[in-house]
Amino acid sequence: MSDAGDGRPLAVVTGASSGIGYELAKVLAEEGFDLMIAAEDDELSQAQARLAGVSDGSVDAHRVDLATEAGVIELYRHIANAERPVEVLALNAGVGAGGAFATETDLADELRLVDLNVRSVVHLAKLVLPEMVERDGGRILITSSIASTMPGSFQAVYNASKSFDQSFALALRNELKDTAVTVTALMPGPTDTEFFQRADMEDTRIGAGKKDDPAEVAREGYEALMAGKQKVVAGSFKNKLQAAAGRAMPESMKAKAHRHMAEPGSAKDDS
Repeated sequence: MSDAGDGRPLAVVTGASSGIGYELAKVLAEEGFDLMIAAEDDELSQAQARLAGVSDGSVDAHRVDLATEAGVIELYRHIANAERPVEVLALNAGVGAGGAFATETDLADELRLVDLNVRSVVHLAKLVLPEMVERDGGRILITSSIASTMPGSFQAVYNASKSFDQSFALALRNELKDTAVTVTALMPGPTDTEFFQRADMEDTRIGAGKKDDPAEVAREGYEALMAGKQKVVAGSFKNKLQAAAGRAMPESMKAKAHRHMAEPGSAKDDS
């Protein structure tokens, strides 16, 4: 384990227990960053141990529930107590929810989704950004999604949350254009993580279909972040085509296409 005096930069990664968040943390560790990782599940300690095996620096893990105000404040307390500048803040924590909004989904789940995918992103950025601006340095990566480009029939709240994240990232980037602080939006497509299982979407076309490797998505996100890019559509060429087509396609057509992918039971139509 290293200490703050070894000159290694510090990266904070939320949602780092598995999936894209874990792979982002792994890339950052391999590229010479000390890590502070956060998540709310039991897998965090296992992730910490695995990351320590690939890192020459420190890997501090904090189990916090970022869907709550108290969890965000607790994580920021750990950041402040480190008494080190945050060079990279990867706001990746998020959750999905599938099903018909009016008749199938649970309000508590959707409000928690908003709290995690939207509120925690705003709150942590508000706490960490002022120090970055004051020292005129730092990079923020916000995990959005290609879902941000289309109305999310049968994922209505999730897609809306990712549209918020995308808009928020691009707005912050513009506000900070005269500083050395950069903001990058990471836009993955369907990725091979626990997302679809947790969102109860395994019986949908998108849930049962081919997915991207989270390690490749994370590497693309890291490279875009370090290059100071505005955004990156990560993963397969299909994702890039979908994002490009979305700029010209009417909203009603995009909603219909999303319904085809995300409607419960749609995977059976392909069997």
